Amino acid sequence: MGFIFHFQLVLFCSLILGSIASDANEEDEKMYVVYMGSSREKERDLLVRSHVQLLSSVWGSRNQAEESLVNSYTYAFTGFSAKLSSQQASALADKPGVVSVFPDPILELHTTQSWDFLQMQLGTSFDYPNVSSSDQDAIIGLLDTGVWPESASFNDVGIAATPRRWKGACMQGKDFTVSNCNRKLIGAWYNKATSKSKTVFTKSMTARDSNGHGTHTASTAGGNAIANANYYGLAKGTARGGSTSSRIAIYRVCTEEGCLGSNILAAFDNAVNDGVDILSLSLGSSSTFIPYTEDPIAIGAFHATQKGILVVCSAGNNGPDRQSVVNTAPWIFTVAATTINRQFGSNVILGNGKTIQGMGINFSNLSQSKMYPLVDGGSVGTSSSSTDDSRNCNPDSLSASKLKGKVVLCLNTDTSYGRQDKKGEVKNKRGIAMILADDSQKSVAANYGTFPSTTVSNALAKEILSYIKSTKNPVATISPTEDIQNYKPAPVIPYFSSRGPATQTENILKPDISAPGVNILASWIPTSSSSGDVPMGMKPSLFNIISGTSMACPHVSGAAALLKTVHPAWSSSALRSALITTATPMNNVGSTMTDDTDAVGTPFDFGGGEINPRAALEPGLVYETSNQDYFDFLCNSGLDSDEIKSISGNANYKCPSNAAEESISLMNYPTISLTKLNVGRIKTVSRTVGNVSPNGESTYKVSIDAPAGLTVSVSPDTLYFTSTSNKLSFNVMFKATSAKTDEYLFGSLTWVDGKHTVRTPFVVNVA
Repeated sequence: MGFIFHFQLVLFCSLILGSIASDANEEDEKMYVVYMGSSREKERDLLVRSHVQLLSSVWGSRNQAEESLVNSYTYAFTGFSAKLSSQQASALADKPGVVSVFPDPILELHTTQSWDFLQMQLGTSFDYPNVSSSDQDAIIGLLDTGVWPESASFNDVGIAATPRRWKGACMQGKDFTVSNCNRKLIGAWYNKATSKSKTVFTKSMTARDSNGHGTHTASTAGGNAIANANYYGLAKGTARGGSTSSRIAIYRVCTEEGCLGSNILAAFDNAVNDGVDILSLSLGSSSTFIPYTEDPIAIGAFHATQKGILVVCSAGNNGPDRQSVVNTAPWIFTVAATTINRQFGSNVILGNGKTIQGMGINFSNLSQSKMYPLVDGGSVGTSSSSTDDSRNCNPDSLSASKLKGKVVLCLNTDTSYGRQDKKGEVKNKRGIAMILADDSQKSVAANYGTFPSTTVSNALAKEILSYIKSTKNPVATISPTEDIQNYKPAPVIPYFSSRGPATQTENILKPDISAPGVNILASWIPTSSSSGDVPMGMKPSLFNIISGTSMACPHVSGAAALLKTVHPAWSSSALRSALITTATPMNNVGSTMTDDTDAVGTPFDFGGGEINPRAALEPGLVYETSNQDYFDFLCNSGLDSDEIKSISGNANYKCPSNAAEESISLMNYPTISLTKLNVGRIKTVSRTVGNVSPNGESTYKVSIDAPAGLTVSVSPDTLYFTSTSNKLSFNVMFKATSAKTDEYLFGSLTWVDGKHTVRTPFVVNVA
């Protein structure tokens, strides 16, 4: 992310500044980020000195300024993080050259067969294409919790020399040496500067993963193929990344306490200088509305994109609510989660001989030849708990004397407590097993460890309850988990995956795309308690099965790395376009993807659809989004020309005279989103596509899938590409003929030449 912005700083020694400095005290001080946009200055030392000089203007002395400075950002953009009082932060915000000053935020993590499923479902082949040189191998940088370098996913046997463009390093730290890196794991970084901040984030000065999340995402994106991978016997098969010949660079920005914004910015700054091709971030803010100039991921991604790096981010785990998607800036590739065609079944066997299908991961030690007393949670509550609490098996609601030795049926209508909380209540009150009734989370197999538990649908729970009432001595048992292969329908949009539209602008369709993010098997750290209870007689697993948009994000990062290796000259927006326009919204029963409630999904759930990396290798046409498009987007979002000059480093930039939020729809993006189209009104947007097929001559015809209430036409409806004319434009006209108030209408336009299918989804909000 290299921004070029030059500024001159003057040290003021006035009484006003002296008062600002004297007002600062340890109780008032906290970490702030001072963002200054692009920098024309190329000398790192000069930039650091200028940062100290600027800090001196509010501290009153150079020594105090140096003491307060924690990070200086100098490669991709300019700025710093420092300990400041609120008054000092406010004073800095008014200084020339400062774009924004904001408290250092803490962001959160968004926490195999998936690639096999894509191959089966979409005809995708992951046989790695031949490339002319190992220097073409893509480099994936992951900002996460670190890495477990001993994992077989990062073994470098048979891997060629490190690409010569790589300039990064392998940082030594606690339990991590230079020898832990190799030709596969080519870089490891953590933020040494954090040690000055005197916060909880100073505890782990190492790139070693103590959580497991970073190891899981890195192996999913670019890990080696590992035969006979499994999680205590479940999900057996070959675990592999999406781009097995790509190189991995790890940037540890997160600890158990979260992901510090200043660490994220420092990682972006270093990654750009190191030479990565793809950046993968399975993390984000819990808020859907943070100004782009105060969002560490949006800032870092903007500058990385200007340097040609594709930044892929998870959409968040705050679904199924609308407008819950995060990481929505148009220069970020935003990924939603879907299921694959494997489930984990753990059935309930009733005393009347009936088997009830359940889902969940448990390594049950219940005897399958013995039945256990079965009760409804509402019948074993404490005298002080409400019936609703005990039916939901909420904490402190069940009676140990009533529950001891029994299997209990619990509801999940009260979602203020999670499944693990309810399991914990049953286990602590000496229950022998738990059956949880839940429709909304049925696609995600909860990991109950060694405690016998399973999840059933609400309809099946009624059958169990009916059985309980039908006999004086109801009994049941729960079977240990078994793999269910070729599960249908798949993919399904899970409840947790965050949905669009984006709160900051509905004029860009978000999320962009979807990928496997449910029950994903990948490498893990063998010392982490997060891997669940270890079955008796077994060692901690080297793999784990977890879910989240965190798991979906590296699938897209790996697919993008595959494309970048085969097409090294493609821009980041071309890579994104190729994946979006070749994605499919269909499932393995030939219908549009549905969610956990069986409702038909929309682009607000899955974007362009499920990734199809094989098709993306030969997309036919691509929509390229330029830096100018992003500058205009910032203008249309409310920033002025001077702010964008500072952010972009383009001293000649001037906002369009007709800048308006509505104009964001005109960006050359591979999807289309329009807001507030009144009935009877016509809105026209233009797009430009480039022909990337080896054969320069081709003819594409358009087909339109428009919903009732919306008339859509494309002009011209045929595109003729020649060897001298490989970029062509077209207009799309939308007219609302009828609609309900504030209704969203979904459709698509598709360009076809007989070999390639280039699909562009659209959404129109009719007012």
